[in-house]
Amino acid sequence: MTKRLTILDIARLSGVGKSTVSRVLNQDPNVNPQTRDRVEAVIREHGFEPSKSARAMRTNSARLVGIIVSRLDSASENRAVRGMLEVLYARGYDAMLMESEFDPAKVDEHLALLARRGVDGVILFAFSALDLERLRSWQDNLILMARAWPDMSSVCYDDEGAIQQILEKLYAAGRHQIDFIGVDQSDATTGALRLQAYQQFCTAHQLPCRYLTGSLDVQSGYDLTARLLTPATDAVVCATDTLAMGAAKYLQEQQRHDIQLTGVGNNPLLHFLFPQVLSVDPGYKQAGRLAAEQLLLQLEQQAEPCAQIAPSHDL
Repeated sequence: MTKRLTILDIARLSGVGKSTVSRVLNQDPNVNPQTRDRVEAVIREHGFEPSKSARAMRTNSARLVGIIVSRLDSASENRAVRGMLEVLYARGYDAMLMESEFDPAKVDEHLALLARRGVDGVILFAFSALDLERLRSWQDNLILMARAWPDMSSVCYDDEGAIQQILEKLYAAGRHQIDFIGVDQSDATTGALRLQAYQQFCTAHQLPCRYLTGSLDVQSGYDLTARLLTPATDAVVCATDTLAMGAAKYLQEQQRHDIQLTGVGNNPLLHFLFPQVLSVDPGYKQAGRLAAEQLLLQLEQQAEPCAQIAPSHDL
């Protein structure tokens, strides 16, 4: 028996998003004429007829958005999710939260399940190992978090701006031996972008550029600080508050009260345990709000995909 084609199948064959096929079926006048012709040609070629349930879905939104996070225990992602939920709940949408554990196969499984559930759209926390080209069929109703990709909507944190703010404050305070503790550069944002911002600042201000990178955990922050620190160090910038917690523990044990330590994330636990540590918020919650607002614009007003950066907050 021949498998019955779905709207998603037609979208893939046409090279467009699922919502575009729905708009063509609904005779939406705002669809590009060339796109309409291409989709209708595929529909005719395959004799596609939408099911009764599909027709019902086109006229009655599921009012459900899928949110796929990388880790449920990530403080930064949780803050972004809170921003998303504020927007979604206020507009009458529910959310379905799922965890990828940085596994591309899990992302595929979650997207397949969300498609079966008939969700209106998806917000996905993208990571470096994820093949974003495979997401093209979701293009019209998907927002990428923390990673940009051509022709797809994305909301990124202000990674470079956050590091720039920290370094400018330290430099103005007369601290010129500033070391950096980062994340492996295989992480394109927290790792590569934040390190690049540090390197560029050091070059521009003719400062020594001393850094080490490792994994994103407290122990790594502790170990890297022990390896990097010199008697001349007067400040340490950590790419995340998680690393800063480990660094703060080491500095506390060594009684290096002369060093100004900073992090990125504005984590309340860091402020509670080590109130002397400065931290900047790279716009986590605001990024979540922007992502939800952009998704609703695409779902309800057929807005074009766009890339945005959430502004960081002052120290």
